[in-house]
Amino acid sequence: MKYYVGIDLGGTNIVAGVVDEQYNILAKASTKTNCPRPDREIARDMAKMAIQAVENAKLTMEQIEWIGIGTPGIANSRDGIIEYSNNLGFVNTPMVKYIQEDIDKPVFVENDANAAAYGEFVAGAAKGANNAVCITLGTGVGGGIIIDGKIYAGSNFAGAEIGHTVISVDGPQCTCGRKGCFEVFSSATGLIRMTKESMAKNPDSSMHKLVAERSGKVSARIAFDAMRMGDAAAKAVVDDYIKYLAAGITNTINTFQPDILCIGGGVCNEGDALLLPVKDLVAKEVYTRNSKQNAQIVIAKLGNDAGIIGAAFLGNAQ
Repeated sequence: MKYYVGIDLGGTNIVAGVVDEQYNILAKASTKTNCPRPDREIARDMAKMAIQAVENAKLTMEQIEWIGIGTPGIANSRDGIIEYSNNLGFVNTPMVKYIQEDIDKPVFVENDANAAAYGEFVAGAAKGANNAVCITLGTGVGGGIIIDGKIYAGSNFAGAEIGHTVISVDGPQCTCGRKGCFEVFSSATGLIRMTKESMAKNPDSSMHKLVAERSGKVSARIAFDAMRMGDAAAKAVVDDYIKYLAAGITNTINTFQPDILCIGGGVCNEGDALLLPVKDLVAKEVYTRNSKQNAQIVIAKLGNDAGIIGAAFLGNAQ
């Protein structure tokens, strides 16, 4: 049996996991990222978590084939450098070099959304595909593209920024500097914004009652839950959200024509209430709607483990 370490580096947490060749996570270790602080300190903690995870799995580092890292930002997988990550404050961070100073193993680095997509490709919802796209609906909209079994990152390692394709020119401001991005409408953040806007216009909506019952916090679940209670304003929010999400997915399918397009993130916990109307809209709008073979749209299976599993197998993705 072969064993690998995958590290999911986030703005909040560092999580390392030991994964076997059958894609099972045997043990994990985690710590707070504690940004902002020097990149070398963060790298040292990443190495510590890798070592701790291996100990928790009752293995030795000699039994580990390699270490893979999924990181936010532009990860130059060829040179082992994180060229830029605004969430972490990294600029040209030599991450592979840092980790290898602490652990004498091959080390690979990749963008976190790409790593998560690769995880779904090898062990999750996109398993068996040759070409796949994975879209994550979280704080933003992350994208990962697999072409002929390999991660597509573009000539400058910044590819797959699907969230920053524009759905509505001159729409709401996006943090990237453009307006009307897919991310503005289809992230969990976008759904929360649309929910708040609707609540302000509809003081009698049951969305207010749900928010009050949940410590005053507007979450991405509020509109869906209120819709299920028969609230017309909430239904309008959900319908708009699904409309924009389907538009972005249709654009992506028209561009890449994958075998499978999987969507992940907390919003996907809505299941068929989200998936079925999205599939209906995409089927009507996609350019290849008359084709005998179109992309399957599915919900991601691996959840937060996708990044760890994908990172652990980056040695096969190069």
